[in-house]
Amino acid sequence: MQTDFSAGVDPRILRTHRDVVRATATLLIAGGWDAVTHAEVARRSGYSKATVYAHWPTRFDLIRASIELICDEADHPAATGDLRADLRASLLDFAHDLAEGHLDRLLAGVVEHAGQGEAVAGLRQRLYETGTRAMRAVLTTHLGPADVEPVLALLTGAVLVHVTYAGQPATPAFVDDLIERVVGTSRGGAGTKRTSRPGDSHSSA
Repeated sequence: MQTDFSAGVDPRILRTHRDVVRATATLLIAGGWDAVTHAEVARRSGYSKATVYAHWPTRFDLIRASIELICDEADHPAATGDLRADLRASLLDFAHDLAEGHLDRLLAGVVEHAGQGEAVAGLRQRLYETGTRAMRAVLTTHLGPADVEPVLALLTGAVLVHVTYAGQPATPAFVDDLIERVVGTSRGGAGTKRTSRPGDSHSSA
């Protein structure tokens, strides 16, 4: 969770923090982890390297703060209650974030540096949860608990491969077909949450 710097802190320090972290986020999105250096962040934010080092001693400190900012500012389409319409909007938003918002670059960075410890693993989880938050909420509303994560993985995985690896746009037609293939075959795919009933474990006559 991002540290709250607002309570009892000099406004000048708050402004420095805001400017530096935002400059780092811009660098990270545009060029990935390798683009983030104290020197370049200082140049872009307008502060000295000494100031940047004083608040963020390591490059990872800068990257972690900027990813937290990106996640905190992420927004998603509002749910309407219609399963397929809400999934369509969320998946198109996810595809846009991959292609235009450079979410794929952020995810690639945390995957590449995963061996550096639990802190990086935490950032990977934060990015995944942020990117899929709206879809998970929609699926939780309409599907049984056991179906949410598998269906979420199928939907987001298909879009990720299509956009990032195949380099193809996730058109509305592609997304609609994907939803029908995945949700139409899942438990609760009719758009209602499944509840257990007596005899569910037995085949009907």
